Amino acid sequence: MLQRKFATELSRFLQDEPNKIMLVNGARQIGKSYLIRFVSQQLFAHYIEINLQEDKEGARTFANVHSVQDFYVQLGVFAGNELGTRKDTIVFLDEIQAYPHLLTLLKFLNQDARYRYIASGSQLGIALKMTPSTPMGSVAIKQMYPLDFEEFLWAMGVNSESISAIRSQFEKREMLNESLHEYMMRMFRFYLIVGGMPEAVNQFVQDQNITKVRAIQQDIIELYRVDASQYDEERKLKIRTIYDLIPSLLENKEKRIVYRDIEHNKNKRYEHYEEEFEYLTASGVAMAVRAISNPHFPLKESGQKNLLKLYINDVGLLTSLLYNMNVNAILEDVKSINLGTVYESAVAQELHAHGCPLFYYDNKKLGEVDFIIDDYGNLSVLPIEVKSGKDYYVHSALDKFISNKDYSVRDAIVLCNRREIKTDKDGVTYMPVYYAMFIQDTKTTTDVILSLPSMPQMDSITLD
Repeated sequence: MLQRKFATELSRFLQDEPNKIMLVNGARQIGKSYLIRFVSQQLFAHYIEINLQEDKEGARTFANVHSVQDFYVQLGVFAGNELGTRKDTIVFLDEIQAYPHLLTLLKFLNQDARYRYIASGSQLGIALKMTPSTPMGSVAIKQMYPLDFEEFLWAMGVNSESISAIRSQFEKREMLNESLHEYMMRMFRFYLIVGGMPEAVNQFVQDQNITKVRAIQQDIIELYRVDASQYDEERKLKIRTIYDLIPSLLENKEKRIVYRDIEHNKNKRYEHYEEEFEYLTASGVAMAVRAISNPHFPLKESGQKNLLKLYINDVGLLTSLLYNMNVNAILEDVKSINLGTVYESAVAQELHAHGCPLFYYDNKKLGEVDFIIDDYGNLSVLPIEVKSGKDYYVHSALDKFISNKDYSVRDAIVLCNRREIKTDKDGVTYMPVYYAMFIQDTKTTTDVILSLPSMPQMDSITLD
């Protein structure tokens, strides 16, 4: 079994949070069901799994369930004597978005407290918006992603102690020795090819057969292309068109979505495709990076533009689309191939998996910076540039960004191929691209405990 960070989060929740139901959201084929099944079976004597998408396509046992009692009747028919008590029984409702009315019912099942529940779905974000009465307060929505680079290293046999030592070097802004750097770059390039889809990673670990890995990736891509079942044919076609455009758009200089190109209509704007973009991002098959022209901490309060870049959710799927079996383009860093798009996609995937909302800087006069994330330590923003070539020191837009006093930028990062780590006079730190594995949303890393003041003694109170 692949080691996943989410397994620890899931296990802790099921043991420490008895009063809520976890809703696990994430794209199809990232291992949600497998991981939930594995962890739940470790913690509960009685495990019941109901795939509601299969039920919808088959028996429709739960289609007309609208009350707690209705649910228990059908659950009893489904599970029989496998049911125990709340302490030892967990019911897993997989692909719950197939029956949006069950999302509302979760609140009442939780209040009734007969059993423990957990649910997952590949389109929960969309389903919750379509549900008239969402069970907020009774559920905790958690996001799951494909394997990040650290998880990929675990799968490849790199132990946690070694990664901790590399993390220490990152924190101290110190470089690795030459041989370790070359090893990490090699593993990073493997990750660009294989990506983080569990089936693809397992196949690669088994026999390093890229032909088999690519076949798995192509199957997933095709699944994503056609999997927009709740929409009519016209909308499904638009979703598929946008998804197919992503690789070619990323190869352009500006990389952002050009709305008129989707249907070859110059009058089309962002608002014409807002629902399609929402589907692609809410279902987890794409990552949206939104443009900001005047960034200030926190970024979510900065004025956002209706410009966005879309990245495919997994860098392995992207390289499968771009290069198919020509993996030497990546492994040998072929000069005629611009790997900037691939590097950017991998970094976007890392930042996304680490809890960072994704933005980029867009200014007609000053240019673009690949990524901006919140810098909670300095109450500022952290610009990040990604460079795949040897011109890593050329970044005029980043220089102009840093020099703007209104942005109060303290630090900046350029991720590149170089081994050396160097911080220049402007606060720009150059570091190897694999160090992206340690960049995360710092607001979630540690607990903050406040000391309550003691009430001072009052001598007397005089009332007039």
